[in-house]
Amino acid sequence: MRAVVFAYHNMGICGLEALKKTGFDIAAIFSHEDDTGENCWFDSVVEWANRNRIEIFCPTDVNTPAWIEKVSRLAPDVVFSFYFRHMLSQDILSIPTSGAYNLHGSLLPAYRGRAPVNWAIVNGEKKTGVTLHHMTVKPDAGDIVGQKAVEIDFQDTARTLYDKLCEAAREMLAEILPLIREGRATRIPQELTKGSYYGGRKPEDGRIDWSWPAVRIYNLVRAVTEPYPGAFGYLPGAGKILIWWALPQEKRRSEDAPGRIEVENEDVFVKTGDGRLKLVDIEIAGSRIKRGQIFDYFKNKEGLTLT
Repeated sequence: MRAVVFAYHNMGICGLEALKKTGFDIAAIFSHEDDTGENCWFDSVVEWANRNRIEIFCPTDVNTPAWIEKVSRLAPDVVFSFYFRHMLSQDILSIPTSGAYNLHGSLLPAYRGRAPVNWAIVNGEKKTGVTLHHMTVKPDAGDIVGQKAVEIDFQDTARTLYDKLCEAAREMLAEILPLIREGRATRIPQELTKGSYYGGRKPEDGRIDWSWPAVRIYNLVRAVTEPYPGAFGYLPGAGKILIWWALPQEKRRSEDAPGRIEVENEDVFVKTGDGRLKLVDIEIAGSRIKRGQIFDYFKNKEGLTLT
């Protein structure tokens, strides 16, 4: 079966490797040029394509007439989108004779849209997963072909959860791709009214509201810690402080206002709307400081308030 694949990121490579292992003929790959302003911590689909001697293109807009015609000339039986960052037009979705499929990082219909891994952690979910579904012009709305669930541990970050989802995708695709080749894959319509939709996240969305409960702030911290831009607040006299890691404590020490710095033994805490947050790994003025260094920095700053 002949496939044209739209792919990016590690999940894109997972999908490509699964297609190759299952015996699909990958006619061409479409991907993205890396953004120089982005922390590209993930593997390169372009390099994967070159190693496997598969033609690859990185158009700015694949939905223009010239690129639509290019996809049409490739005559795919199927089209796959594995973490490709742009929606595909109906003109492209109509080209393959045996369907167009998208891999999404949630258990649809929950967390349709952008950044589903980060949003699931921000919201304190205990479970998420991956879904392979038919593509439509409406994002993440087509019939479901297969799903695999993943548990979210309390210590998971967006990066560790993403790695779990990649493994789940490998397992799911190993089961589903042979059924697609044989024309035996099932289709389950989504009940969109029972799901949810989220937009993309920007670095400024990492701003901490110290009136939130400690656990809610912790969820934000682990959702946007490295390799993402990080959660942050502002310290008087020092400016922006990035919170790369912190641990929630539900015990109330005082009735001080949220954001107040508290020093206890050699630990540093920030008062929140419910409980407090122990600082473990932070960055101030471009300098990364951890554990004992944090105490040395804040030992004379107790009572200051982060905003």
